[in-house]
Parts: sequence; C-alpha cells; structure tokens
Amino acid sequence: MNKLYPQNWVKNYSDMLLRFALLRTNNIEQAKDLVQETFLAGLRNVETFKGDISEKNWLFLILKNKIIDHYRKKASSLIVEIDVLLEKSTDYFDEAGHWKESAFPKEWGVNYDDTVEKEEFYEILNKCMQKLSELIRIVFTMKYLDEKESEEICKELAISSSNYWVIIHRAKLQMRKCLEKNWISI
Repeated sequence: MNKLYPQNWVKNYSDMLLRFALLRTNNIEQAKDLVQETFLAGLRNVETFKGDISEKNWLFLILKNKIIDHYRKKASSLIVEIDVLLEKSTDYFDEAGHWKESAFPKEWGVNYDDTVEKEEFYEILNKCMQKLSELIRIVFTMKYLDEKESEEICKELAISSSNYWVIIHRAKLQMRKCLEKNWISI
C-alpha cells in the first residue's frame, strides 16, 4: 500500500506536473496555477487517498481533473468561435465540398522511424499547436494527447457533437497546413 509524502511533492513532482499542464494549456502562468491547485487539492484530500495507486499517479489524476475544469470554463466562453470556424472552411474547399487545388494535401514522404526526424516533428508539432486558437487547441489536446472519446469531450466541455466535429475538422486542417509549411519543407 502506497503512502503520501506531501512535504516532498514540490521537489519530486512539480517539474513533471508543470510540463504536463503547460502542454495542455499553452500558458506558463495558468500551468503553474493548475499545479499549485493540484498540490492544494491533494493536501485537502489526503484522507481520501486509498494507496491503490502511486502518489505520483494520484497527483496526476488530480491535475487532469483540474485541467478538465479549466477547459470547461474556457470552452463555455469560446463557443462563439465556432461560427468563425465554419466561415474559414472556404479556404480549403469549394462550394461542392471538394478540395481546392491550392489546398490539396501534399505527400509527406517522411521516415517515421528516424529518431532525429521524430524529435524535429514533436518540436514543430508543439509550435503548431501553440498557433491554434484556444478552443481548437483544447479540443485537439483532449482528443489526440489525452486520447479521450468524442462523447466524453462533448460532455466535459458542454458542447454539441456537431460543434465538436467542426472544431476537430478545423484543428486537423490547421495542423496539416502548419506541419506542411514548417516540417515537410525542412
């Protein structure tokens, strides 16, 4: 049975938790606040710790819940973005819904087994994610980094499934365009 050592949390876990939160919020101050809230929630709930998971995993679980709460608050204020996203789809598709010739996906021809290319890819992926609007980045992160199901994302962010699909479609288009511009051209 695992035991908690709150006096060591900052030293042992703050850097890991901060990196995790920063990747999901893209805001250093917000990430620091979420980690601090995680430690405070952990202290408030020490008596609920059953010891069936490690101290580290328990803190990450608390942080994940804090991030979901952060996403939910943000999403409710960002839903107006969806109308703008629908208008921008004309950048890629014609009236019939087919790819415009100028926007047609390019062949990447990349060796995904090459470690150097993997490192370059993840660096550019992070930069491309930072360019996404906040709502798009939140949904993209939940879907592709946190591997959540679409129904769960809709429920947690209180958005409709049609809103979700518009957002995820736009995220894919923007990420593809950014990766083609910044990674494939290297």
